[in-house]
Formats: sequence, C-alpha cells, structure tokens
Amino acid sequence: METGRFIEIMNSGEKIAAGSETHRYMTKLSFEAMKVTACLNQGYHEPEEIRELFSELIGKEVDESFGLFPPFYTDCGKNIHLGRQVFINSSCHFQDQGGIYIGDGTLIGHCVTLATLNHEQDPEHRADLLPKPIYIGKNVWIGANVTVTQGVTIGDGAIEAAGAVVTKDIPPRVIAGGVPAKVIKEIGRRK
Repeated sequence: METGRFIEIMNSGEKIAAGSETHRYMTKLSFEAMKVTACLNQGYHEPEEIRELFSELIGKEVDESFGLFPPFYTDCGKNIHLGRQVFINSSCHFQDQGGIYIGDGTLIGHCVTLATLNHEQDPEHRADLLPKPIYIGKNVWIGANVTVTQGVTIGDGAIEAAGAVVTKDIPPRVIAGGVPAKVIKEIGRRK
C-alpha cells in the first residue's frame, strides 16, 4: 500500500478492520511518525528546523508562516492539512488518520487533543477503527486542554474555551465551552 491510497481509504469513512492491510499500513506510518516526532521533541530547534521536521512528518511542505512550540505528538502525521499562519502550542496530540484540516490564522492552545478515530462498539470487533475528519475553520482559537472528537467541524472565527470537550459541530463566530461543549455566546463584530 502507498500513503496516497491509505489517505483515500481513511478519508472515505469506511470502517478499518483490525489486522487488515490498511490497519497494518497505519501501524507502519505510526512508527515513521514516532521517529520524526522524537527528533522534533528532543533539544532546541530554530523555527526553520521545526518547519522542516513538520513538513517531513506530514509529507508536504508547510508554509513559512507556520509556527509550532514542541513537543508535538501524532500517531500518523500524513493526514494533517494546514492553512497559512497556523500556530500550534506545546504538548498537542493529533490523531490524524481520519483527516485534520486547519484553516488560515488558527491558534491551537497547549495540550489540545484532536482525535479522528473511534472504535467499534461491538466487543467482538472493538479493535476495528471508524475514521472521520475534523475541520477547523479560519481564525479559530482553541484554548488549552481542549479535546475535539472525530467528525466535528468548528466554524470560522469560533473560540473553544479551555478544557472543552467538543463532540458536535460548532458554528462560526461563537464561544463554546464545557463538557460536552455548548455555545456560550456569539462573538460580536468590531465596529
């Protein structure tokens, strides 16, 4: 299997059976990601080095406006898609097999978890995986210790309050918080 085909399968939303060719390839990519993140997370790196390592991790060049404060953790890396002027703060965990799409100008706080996989509920098939993407719009601010679960879309300009667990779509230009996250208020327009 090649990475492009793997991404196609993961983006299809099909169930991934434990032990299947796709599942085995996912494990291979996980070990590759561990190598790159081990280097990224060890010692000090200039911003250019961070961008080079992150580009290697995701398999495509990141924009020069991209910023990241390591450490950073992922168990795949190849299905992360970034806009311009994205900043990811330290100790974030991206489980990106199902696809993570982050729009321009978005800020990701400390210790954010983005999880695109779920497991089958049937105990006989619990190791089977159910991928669904996470879409984060433009100019979103995700506060520290937020968890976003699979299949969620966060609208442009939204704010996720620190500690929120986002299990459902969040509309544009709102502040959402809590467990599970709910809209707290709308964000007014500047005059």
